[in-house]
Amino acid sequence: MLKSLILAAGKGTRMKSDLPKVVHKCMGNPMVHYVIEASKIAGATDVCVIVGYKADEVKSAITADVKYAFQTEQLGTGHAVKCAGDFIGQEGDVIILCGDTPLITGDTLTKLYETHTKGGYGVTVLSAILDDATGYGRIVRDSAGEFAKIVEQKDATEEEKLVREINSGMYVFNAKALSEALDMINNDNAAGEYYLTDTIEIIKGMGMKVAAMPLSGSAIDEIRGVNTLEQLAEAEEIMKNR
Repeated sequence: MLKSLILAAGKGTRMKSDLPKVVHKCMGNPMVHYVIEASKIAGATDVCVIVGYKADEVKSAITADVKYAFQTEQLGTGHAVKCAGDFIGQEGDVIILCGDTPLITGDTLTKLYETHTKGGYGVTVLSAILDDATGYGRIVRDSAGEFAKIVEQKDATEEEKLVREINSGMYVFNAKALSEALDMINNDNAAGEYYLTDTIEIIKGMGMKVAAMPLSGSAIDEIRGVNTLEQLAEAEEIMKNR
C-alpha cells in the first residue's frame, strides 16, 4: 500500500506574491496539481497535502480528492511531516513530495517506488547528479558506493561540499519506520529546524537499508523546485516542450 504526503505549507516569500507558493499556476493548473497527479500515477491510493500559510486558499485551488494536515508554524520539513502523523500510520509505504516541484513525473515516481520495494529498503531517496550542487543537501556514500548519509549545505564539510549528488527532497519511506523515527528527531542543528533527513539516519540505525536513486541528464529537470517567478516561467517552458 502506497500513500502520498505533499508538503505545501510554505509561504514562498521569494515569489513576491501574496498567493501561497503552490497555487501559482503552471500551464493553467496550480503547481501542486501536477504533484498530486504524479503520485497517483505511481500508485498512491491516498493523498494528504500539508497546508499552513493561507491554507483555505490552497484547499480551494485543489480539485482532487485529498486529505489535509495542518502545520501551524514552519519549523522544518521534519515538523511538517510530523503534523501528518495520523495519516502516515503504521501500514505500507509513504511517498513524500514537495508541492512546488510541478515537473516531477509519475514515471519517475513509479521507478522510485519499484526500487524501494524490490530492495526492501526502509527509505529510498530520489537524488540527482548536478554540475553545481551549491545549496542542496548532499548524498554521502561509503567506500562501497552505498548510501551513508545526507548532509545539509550549511552543515557540510569542505570535502562534502564537493559531492555532486544531491537530495531532491522526495522520498519513499516505510510508514512504520518513519512514524517511529519522527518521534526521535530534534532541532539541534545550524537552522534550529526539524529536518526530515534526520529520520533517515535513525531508520538506518534501526538496521533497515537506505538507498538513493539518482536522476541524470534531462530527467534532472523533474526535481526543479520553483522558488521565484523566473523559475516558474522556466518550469512552464519545460512543460510545454514535453
